[in-house]
Amino acid sequence: MGRAAEMLGVTPAFLRNLGAARLIEPQRSKGGHRRYSRYQLRLAARARELLDQGTPLEAACRIIILEDQLAEALRINTELQQRPDRHRTDDAGRISA
Repeated sequence: MGRAAEMLGVTPAFLRNLGAARLIEPQRSKGGHRRYSRYQLRLAARARELLDQGTPLEAACRIIILEDQLAEALRINTELQQRPDRHRTDDAGRISA
């Protein structure tokens, strides 16, 4: 946890608060130490940005979750648009092969 906090320029307490807010839930080593993924560190950095702008922690966590959901929806949409259509609909909404 100390190394992750150092990398982000935050305190370990900040990372614990993000865990308590359920934004990030790090894995635990056999010795009980928190282990953060790169993705979790990106979320923590984004939370720090929002808090620095005056956003309350609860609101910052909600914003980050919504941003993440939007990014995933956009990724899926792009993927679906790039697939060749197996079925097409005509103007009346009928499916043709």
